[in-house]
Amino acid sequence: MREKVVAVLVSLAALWAFAAWVTVRDGLNLLGATTIDSGVTAPAEPLVADLQRERRLSAMRLASPGRISRKELDDQRARTDESLEAFLESISGNSVQLAASDALKSRLKDTERRLKHLESVRKDVDAGRTDRAGVVSAYNDIIDSFFRVYDAVATLDDEQVAKDGRTLSSMFHALEFLSREDAVVSAAIVAGRFTEREHRQVTELVGLYRFILEQAAAELPEADKKAYEAWQRSPAVLALGTLEDQITNSRQSGRYPFVTEAQWRNAVDPAMQGLEKVILNAGDALVERAAPVAVGVVVRLVLAGLLGLVAVIASVILSITTARHLVRQLEKLRTAALELANERLPSVVQRLAMGEKVDVEAEAPRLRYGDDLIGQVGEAFNKVQETAIRTAVEEAELRQGFREILLSLARRTQSLVHRQLSLLDVMERRESDPAGLKDLFRIDHLATRMRRNAENLIVLAGSTPARTWRRAVAMVDVVRGALAEVEDYTRVNVLPMGDVALAGRAVGDVIHLLAELIENAVSFSPPYTTVQVSGQLVAAGYAIEVEDRGLGMTPEDLEEANRRLAEAPEFNLSSTARLGLFVVSRLAERHNIQVSLKTSPYGGTTAIVLIPRDLVIDGGELRTPDAEAASREPRPAAVPPEPVPAPRQEEQLAGARRIAVVDAPEEVVSEPAQEVVPVPSAPEPERPTPPAAFTPSGLPFRVPQASLAPALAKDHIFEEVDRDEDERSPEEIRRIMGAFQMGTKRGRSEAAKLIGEGKDDR
Repeated sequence: MREKVVAVLVSLAALWAFAAWVTVRDGLNLLGATTIDSGVTAPAEPLVADLQRERRLSAMRLASPGRISRKELDDQRARTDESLEAFLESISGNSVQLAASDALKSRLKDTERRLKHLESVRKDVDAGRTDRAGVVSAYNDIIDSFFRVYDAVATLDDEQVAKDGRTLSSMFHALEFLSREDAVVSAAIVAGRFTEREHRQVTELVGLYRFILEQAAAELPEADKKAYEAWQRSPAVLALGTLEDQITNSRQSGRYPFVTEAQWRNAVDPAMQGLEKVILNAGDALVERAAPVAVGVVVRLVLAGLLGLVAVIASVILSITTARHLVRQLEKLRTAALELANERLPSVVQRLAMGEKVDVEAEAPRLRYGDDLIGQVGEAFNKVQETAIRTAVEEAELRQGFREILLSLARRTQSLVHRQLSLLDVMERRESDPAGLKDLFRIDHLATRMRRNAENLIVLAGSTPARTWRRAVAMVDVVRGALAEVEDYTRVNVLPMGDVALAGRAVGDVIHLLAELIENAVSFSPPYTTVQVSGQLVAAGYAIEVEDRGLGMTPEDLEEANRRLAEAPEFNLSSTARLGLFVVSRLAERHNIQVSLKTSPYGGTTAIVLIPRDLVIDGGELRTPDAEAASREPRPAAVPPEPVPAPRQEEQLAGARRIAVVDAPEEVVSEPAQEVVPVPSAPEPERPTPPAAFTPSGLPFRVPQASLAPALAKDHIFEEVDRDEDERSPEEIRRIMGAFQMGTKRGRSEAAKLIGEGKDDR
């Protein structure tokens, strides 16, 4: 806006400068014409007249030295030198040099150069080295340079004044031709005869000056024309015309002229003086007519200069005032737009996201900008901001409604899945058939995965799943709990995780997070490959790595995925391609967990989960004196029967135990169970061990009752052992769970010792 106003002001100033320059140019032209007239024309006129008289006397002396004395010629030369000195001094002044145009300067230099030859012409006349025709030609050449100077003299731009000036210049030129005629005729009369060249030259000069006078007289103003006509009717001019006709019409070559010197002088001198007077009077009248033109130039100069300047200043002040008013209005409009875009609209969206109620009228106050065009734009902006805030409110309400729908569906699904898992627990405790129990475990596993999918919906809705732990859980159990929610858990290798535990408040979310990453790794890698899960303590906390052997990701996809994991963007209905990344980023954001992806050295992708230090607990802190004493007790000699499922107080850890029961060999499961007293019976032949089958990770599949003693493989033994959950007392259930927990802890501690001894041996 400011640039446009400045451009308008500059254009206005440029227009004023142009108008002022046009007027000033006229003034400068007037000043220049006056300067040139006083500095060039005024001193040139007497010099030209002296040169004309010197030309005539020089030609007469060459024709008859006795008729023109040397003193008379020298006196004329002295007068010519005085006029010449005055002319040269005048044209060399600074005022003339500043006012003169380039063409005038060039012609003045040419005139000076020709005037320098005047001295050599005089010497030729004194020495008799030239004839009268040559000396007349030499002086003509000098005088012609003055007329070229007159043509370059500056004139006013007034058309009539310029025309009258050209007319007077032509008449002055005709006077020069008459003067040349006088010089030729006077020399011939003194010499006593006309040469053929002189007679022809006189004839040409008579016709030339008469023609120029007639052409110029036709352009004279009425007053000047009357003076010219009076000059034409004067006796001297009539006598001169008669003498000229006699000379041109008669055969004078080689004869004595019949015109005497007295007759010629009595006719030519008054005629030349009368014509010069007519020209001078016409020049004075021209100056008088040019005076109003000069006054008009001065008036235009004052109007364009002073009044134009005042108008420009007033326009500048008005433009600046108007521009400031417009700029203030535009700045107010811009401030309101920026405030809406950067502050109010994001604040409204944030408050809507937090569940607050927003009043559209209060958040979009109407701003007044006047009734002009900017005011109309401001009114349109009021409507725009009101529409924007109303749209944001409606969109937030739509998103909130969608989240509530997701949350409602997820809660209902989660409730049904929990009831399904509770029912499966009861069925597992009642089932005694190993094959049926195995199928129930698989159904339980599918239900656990369904629960995770329902929790995904809860995370997408922005809420928190209901699964929580009050106590810390060993990290290996956390990883096993995550495996319980993965379909192809048999393809996952879990390396030793160390004697560390995870704070209870983060167990559920970390299990969910690891389950998403492990399932993603298993899904995007070939079925014949395995996924490796490892963990170790680092300076910043505990790092868990999930590495697959798949095809990997492109650098662009890795960068985009890491950006999503780091920023935890707002859930968008259009971004459904990678919901798992969104769920992982939200779960990690709750506990300050850092999740990043990188390219695996094996060609796949490695996911690194860095758990903060404040969530990691040393495993020694979880040991109690009772647990330490139980860990030092000798292991029972009898092999326990098929373990009884644990109550659903710790659902995820029970899922991890089911994985160990279903897929691990009997020797791996080292958990205390209720002691069973065998019934005496006859010895039976030893049952053959079926061939072992192995998972892709190298673990053998469990075959039900393959490692049981023959005496324990009877159905009635299981009938005696199987009891309904309703027949057990709370103390018995607590004792069974305590024995299970102590057994698992003892197994982990012994495994850690074996690993430590192996490292020492290496």
